[in-house]
Amino acid sequence: MDFSFTEEQQAAAEAARGVFAGVAPDAVPSPALAQGAVAEDFDRALWARLADADLLSLLLAEEHGGAGLDAVALCLVLREAAGVLARVPLLEHSAALAVLQAYGGQELRSGLLARAGRGEAVLTVAAHGRTGHDPAELAVTARRDGAEWVLEGVQTAVPWAFDVDLLVVPASADGDRTVLAVVPPGQAGVGLAEQYSTSGERLGEVRLDGARLGGRDVVEAAGAWERLRELLTVGTCALALGLGTRVLRMTSEYTGRREQFGHPLATFQAVAVQAADRYIDVRAMEVTLWQAAWRIATQAQGALPVARDVAVAKIWASEGVRRIVQTAQHLHGGFGADVDYPLHRYHAWAKQLELALGPAAAHEEALGDLLAAHQLG
Repeated sequence: MDFSFTEEQQAAAEAARGVFAGVAPDAVPSPALAQGAVAEDFDRALWARLADADLLSLLLAEEHGGAGLDAVALCLVLREAAGVLARVPLLEHSAALAVLQAYGGQELRSGLLARAGRGEAVLTVAAHGRTGHDPAELAVTARRDGAEWVLEGVQTAVPWAFDVDLLVVPASADGDRTVLAVVPPGQAGVGLAEQYSTSGERLGEVRLDGARLGGRDVVEAAGAWERLRELLTVGTCALALGLGTRVLRMTSEYTGRREQFGHPLATFQAVAVQAADRYIDVRAMEVTLWQAAWRIATQAQGALPVARDVAVAKIWASEGVRRIVQTAQHLHGGFGADVDYPLHRYHAWAKQLELALGPAAAHEEALGDLLAAHQLG
């Protein structure tokens, strides 16, 4: 096995490190200090720097002004983003563009991809469903009415819904297939209500009440929603890995310099054992993430579908990032709850990532269904 990254993938990660170097996690708005949402918009200045570094068009082909890279490169960039708690819709925007490029019609692609790759149009995805427990594609229905499509239903907890130009909404059509609708949030028949994430960010409840779209704005190709959901899930795992890695480093630095009874905390066996367990979590999160991202990028065949690798990665990401931040809080003592120190922010973000697109239990159930449907041996 070769776990090394290509020169192009490493260059993307290096560019991301340069862009995110100026982001101070302790300056990120804290949910502990805010009534309601921590902010009304994402970090537009950081978004512009990402656009200038060509990191918003990472997965787009050269004909659309992109680098033509893959899910592995995107995950490398997302890992860097989470390490500094970057408040930008990089995952949702990039995943949506990749899927619209692969499955969307020519008219949609030509009118949108290049602009979005430059950051001039911002996209997000409604992937939470009505309650967070039901499949997102069943929360909205789409039916034809002549040359148009009519959308009805509700999607909850849509990230950045108030701040983007377009919402990509999965919808059930004809009772047995899923389409992707590209919806402007300000058009007739679309309503937004405020919700709040664990990290304090403003989410949107999107209500579609007879919203009408032209055929060019609906992606009917089979497999589009499945690919988008896979990219979002593996990207969430990359964010969890970046956050967990940074928190483990913070814990190592703190316990290495904080002394009790004349010795650094890190020299105590009980502390060292807990830190070692969390290091194992990080490495497990890492290897399962890259396996899933590689399967998505290469479409390599295996004994089980790529959904198996995605489920395993999300199980480790959800459980691992939760254990990492809990141990960090424990080993930091009261200092970890100090609002002038960034650890409590990482804790809030970790809880959001743990539950995003389904907690570990949901993916364990999905993995069980896959194993039952594909007899091995």
